[in-house]
Amino acid sequence: MIGFLFVVSFLGLFSVVPLRKIMIIDFKLIYPSGTATAHLINSFHTPQGAKLAKKQVRALGKFFSFSFLWGFFQWFFTAGDGCGFVNFPTFGLKAYENRFYFDFSATYVGVGMICPYIINISLLLGSILSWGIMWPLIENRKGDWFDSSLHPAALRVCKDIGSL
Repeated sequence: MIGFLFVVSFLGLFSVVPLRKIMIIDFKLIYPSGTATAHLINSFHTPQGAKLAKKQVRALGKFFSFSFLWGFFQWFFTAGDGCGFVNFPTFGLKAYENRFYFDFSATYVGVGMICPYIINISLLLGSILSWGIMWPLIENRKGDWFDSSLHPAALRVCKDIGSL
């Protein structure tokens, strides 16, 4: 493990010089230095920059407030595992038994707005394939692929740990 860490750290260290030459010198990309930060701050002091900054701060405040209030509202309806809006059986009880349900988290909405469409589609299709198709098929292979005396929740715990 220590050898791997040394290789990774030195690979990163030695790749900085060529990347600097390509990205900053050849492509003339702005490096986030003090100069770039000063330019950003100065842009707030123009009439157009001040309007844009106010609009961005207002939007950030609205979405923060909505996210906080939604999380606070959900907190009142969560008594334990498998309870509350987080585990609402959106797609029916059979799908819910296979732990396939919609999580009403404002965080996922925010991340979905930041990520490109291809990432969102990939995550959606991956979750449908994994939770909706593969895990029910794996649970049907009880006794063939794994010990039949194993509790079905044991597979889910391993899957949940693996998804971290």
